[in-house]
Amino acid sequence: MARTKKPLLSDDHATALADLFRLLGDPSRLKIVVSCLRTPLAVSDIADRLGLSVSLVSHHLRLLKGARLVRAERQGKQVFYGADDAHVRRMVEDMVEHIGEH
Repeated sequence: MARTKKPLLSDDHATALADLFRLLGDPSRLKIVVSCLRTPLAVSDIADRLGLSVSLVSHHLRLLKGARLVRAERQGKQVFYGADDAHVRRMVEDMVEHIGEH
């Protein structure tokens, strides 16, 4: 009798993971995540660094925050955004390193 192997990802997890990669598939959103991997940044700082409008960065950050790729921390009147956790940081850094290999 043949035993069936349990799939590495359930259908629900595969869908959730595909949604995360779809979000990161947009170059602007990916650059936003990369820009705040090491240190949390304010929306205006991200916009300045990337040459994007504050409203566009805010829109992208809302989507990224909803997907738990970035987190927000209020300090006084400003909100700073950084990578949600070490998993996100490692995943993105590993992929950046991967594309740099020949």
